Amino acid sequence: MPITTIDAGTLKIWLDRGDAVLVDVRDPSEYAARHVPGAVSIPLSIFGAATVPVEQDKKLVIQCQRGMRSGRACAQLQRELPEAELYNLGGGISAWVKSGYQTVGSGRSILPLNRQVQMTIGILVLMASLLAYFVNPLFFLMSAFIGFGLIFSGLTGFCGLARLLEKMPWNTGN
Repeated sequence: MPITTIDAGTLKIWLDRGDAVLVDVRDPSEYAARHVPGAVSIPLSIFGAATVPVEQDKKLVIQCQRGMRSGRACAQLQRELPEAELYNLGGGISAWVKSGYQTVGSGRSILPLNRQVQMTIGILVLMASLLAYFVNPLFFLMSAFIGFGLIFSGLTGFCGLARLLEKMPWNTGN
């Protein structure tokens, strides 16, 4: 079945009537900061047919910040469950908020984990380059180590830095 993009108004009607299950595929820190009441948090990193709550007679709506990650999640789920009727919230929670609908959460704005990883790697590479230039050329080995880590992450799908950042207090709410 095709993936249907819906707007915030349609989702609001469905949720008010109890006709839909809303799955939020953003990182846990994003979900904790602000989410639609009743939305189920299933981060994209663990999202799949085995983790999604499929309820009879309820529409399955996938949502993220702006609609891109949820679109990928819908495409993945469509491959795993070709018979499922899937809906993507166009514009994500940003469209929901812009429409003036209620959200709940801590209100703490935290960068998504992938952007935290990108910033950390950028800082480390810049720092290694500056240290190699101004202190000792052997610091270029640090950049090589970071490059190896990126290659390893790309090949295996495991990112140790992301796992480490997930445990940081600003991502766990501690």
